[in-house]
Amino acid sequence: MKTKITGRAWKYGDDVNTDVIFPGKYTYSISDPREMAQHALEDLDSTFVAHVQPGDIIVAGKNWGCGSSREQAVTCLKEAGVGAIVARSFARIYFRNCINDGLPIVTCDAVEAVEAGDEVTIDFAAGLVITPRGEYAFPPLSPEVMEILDDGGLIPHVRRKLGIEG
Repeated sequence: MKTKITGRAWKYGDDVNTDVIFPGKYTYSISDPREMAQHALEDLDSTFVAHVQPGDIIVAGKNWGCGSSREQAVTCLKEAGVGAIVARSFARIYFRNCINDGLPIVTCDAVEAVEAGDEVTIDFAAGLVITPRGEYAFPPLSPEVMEILDDGGLIPHVRRKLGIEG
């Protein structure tokens, strides 16, 4: 994982749940991550899939990812190209699913300083979210979490640690 990423912001509010991130009606019928990406946020933002670009950053309010524990709500965003998520707070299970899937997340109050389409930079080394309207500090991710993210998620991380190929 890069220590600094820059992307275009997609801005959403509070309490965005996993059924809105990845509609529950697809939970048992879609298993291919590329197909999951085609349904990312379809019930919240019908323009997202058609316009998201690799490295774009979601900026949201509090309790992003509340609801069920379904992993597809992370996988669909990562596969769609989302580079990171910045939110005021995350649902606990969603936060962990992001780490497990290798999608960087930052807990920070930058949401008020971001408009949809703004360029946002996340400097993981400095612990800053840089917006057109200011810089916002965030608690650094632990070295262990950064290592998991660097490896692309928990499974690749464990495989690397155990010396397992592929």
